[in-house]
Amino acid sequence: MGWKHRATFTAMTEPTQIQVLDVQIDVVKKDIKNLHLAVYPPTGRVRIAAPQTLSDEAIRLFAITKLRWIKKHQKNFYEQLRELPREYISGESHYFDGRRYLLNVIERYGKHEIKIRNRKYLDLYVQPGTTREGKARVFNEFYRQHLKTVIPEILEKWEQKTKLKVQKWTVKKMQTQWGSCNIEKRHILLNLELAKKPRHCLEYVLVHEMTHFLVRHHNEQFQAHLDRFYPNWRAVKRELNMLPLHLV
Repeated sequence: MGWKHRATFTAMTEPTQIQVLDVQIDVVKKDIKNLHLAVYPPTGRVRIAAPQTLSDEAIRLFAITKLRWIKKHQKNFYEQLRELPREYISGESHYFDGRRYLLNVIERYGKHEIKIRNRKYLDLYVQPGTTREGKARVFNEFYRQHLKTVIPEILEKWEQKTKLKVQKWTVKKMQTQWGSCNIEKRHILLNLELAKKPRHCLEYVLVHEMTHFLVRHHNEQFQAHLDRFYPNWRAVKRELNMLPLHLV
């Protein structure tokens, strides 16, 4: 998926930064046994999670050995299609539930809302003089309500298939992750941006996070469970990585 999962919220030190040639790396020391390297979309930010007892020099040497891998993944993100910042004006393209729509802004006094018309247009009703930021808030609420509507039925389906129970889920704007979870509390966070993506991408992220209830890290055992739950997960993961990224 191009992102490193944060499986649980553990105690950690304040992040520091190291420079390896032209690559800046965020370093966080945590109560873990192994090093974990991640490159995050959309900017290619690099992060290493390291055991608290590991020296800074050992972390630097590890980063040097992974430079080629880091550069490769950063290049992929740089070349990935990006959704330009939205101005929220008529004729602009917006994505919803995996489809591309044309925006039609209608100024009127009354309730701010968005209506879908002919599976082609998103009619945005706002009061005269509403700012770009105000229109963005209407969209965010539209996306949030959509996810709150569809997630319960998706969750019920996958809880039955996986025999795993989610105690709580939350929709949140996230900069570097499609999802994350607190394993102990079985609490899943889902990125608000998933409202724009095809429904099966949302399903994949949800199943991915649920699988962490069984296995904390992205190892062979984790992948084996995903293969059993969601055999097509690799193809959906690639599709999700190729979809436009939103730039604020």
